[in-house]
Amino acid sequence: MSKPFPLQTLLDLSQKRMDDATRRLGELLASEQEATTRLDLLQQYRDEYQNRFMDATKNGINRKEIDNYRIFLGRLDDAIGQARQIVEQTKWRTSQGQQDWLDKRGRVKAFDTLSQRHQTRQNHIENRKEQKLLDEHVTRQFQSTQSHDD
Repeated sequence: MSKPFPLQTLLDLSQKRMDDATRRLGELLASEQEATTRLDLLQQYRDEYQNRFMDATKNGINRKEIDNYRIFLGRLDDAIGQARQIVEQTKWRTSQGQQDWLDKRGRVKAFDTLSQRHQTRQNHIENRKEQKLLDEHVTRQFQSTQSHDD
């Protein structure tokens, strides 16, 4: 009977932590994608609003309407700036999450390697025991036949 891997608890714990880090990384990637999409939509809306403003000026608009367009474009620019900051923050968090996941995966691989070595040793020990029992059995059989021949 082979001995259980003495560090199995640590292997299981590191696997659980890697699974948690994997889920967290997925959430971070989704958050980054959402922030990037939001920024893209704001930029697209700003471009469309800028085009409307340009069309309106070609058709002639009064000073108050020009000011309203400019104020709103300024607000959109502020929102875009904030959205860019959020995208950068989410990218940084994602990068940290990736590094955390890599660290956790490294621990799992290390424990898994130790577990495989342990299993290989245990298999070798079991094979030697089986071979020894087989040799003893053959020896007894041989001795038994020798004693009957005498």
